Amino acid sequence: MPDVVLAQEPVIRLATFAGVLGAMALWEILAPRRAQAHGRLVRWPGNLGVVILDTLLVRLVFPTAAVGVALLAETRGWGLFNAFEVPYLVAAVAAVVLLDLAIYLQHVLFHAVPALWRLHRMHHADLEFDVTTGIRFHPIEILLSMLIKFGVVAALGTPAVAVLVFEVLLNATSMFNHGNVRLPARLDHVLRWIVVTPEMHRVHHSILQRETNSNFGFNLPWWDRLFGTYRAEPAAGHEGMTIGIDQFRDPCELRLDRMLMQPFRDDARTYPLGRREAAE
Repeated sequence: MPDVVLAQEPVIRLATFAGVLGAMALWEILAPRRAQAHGRLVRWPGNLGVVILDTLLVRLVFPTAAVGVALLAETRGWGLFNAFEVPYLVAAVAAVVLLDLAIYLQHVLFHAVPALWRLHRMHHADLEFDVTTGIRFHPIEILLSMLIKFGVVAALGTPAVAVLVFEVLLNATSMFNHGNVRLPARLDHVLRWIVVTPEMHRVHHSILQRETNSNFGFNLPWWDRLFGTYRAEPAAGHEGMTIGIDQFRDPCELRLDRMLMQPFRDDARTYPLGRREAAE
């Protein structure tokens, strides 16, 4: 059964992506959380365009996906879970959790290191916050993320099925937690102990540095609480907060060509974690 699932990896990932994107877009139309000054016709061509470019580039540079690295690690006996006898289900669940921790730490790193922030800030430069913000990443950042993921998968000896499950979950939850959708407060309060919710992650896209440097989780919400980077609400409230960063606030920066050039323009205006704004 796992072999059959792995053979359909591209189909599974594409179907999940399209299904979640469509469902979230519909939800945003029916129950939006915030009014948007910059609509879909202005923002979506660039955001969706960079997704297409990212996908083509990854397939060109890395013909073998992370699942392929996991299969190679299993064949060669690489990694923690291949070095010790661990029940398959335990290894799979533990690997998904550890991969999520790695993504959290990677996210913090891309905020803390000036050169990496130059790449990652394109994600934050979106002037609105919706489902397409969750898939808006610079191609160079995507390539670096893939290399990091390959290293973690090989070091852990992650079961291939666990890699597929993790990647599907990460892609789906990233679109979910960037959704401009309204959730009942009580439901959000419960959910944010299980998964990163839009209300939780929206804080991370605040223009205020002390809020941008919080709520780094994409999938599991526990790491922010554990490492002290959790912030429950934005200071101005979700309706009043400003999305984005100080730079690139001209709507023309939402064009694909301008987005791709952002890492190479202007100073990085860095805010390593040791220099965060003092909390109010």
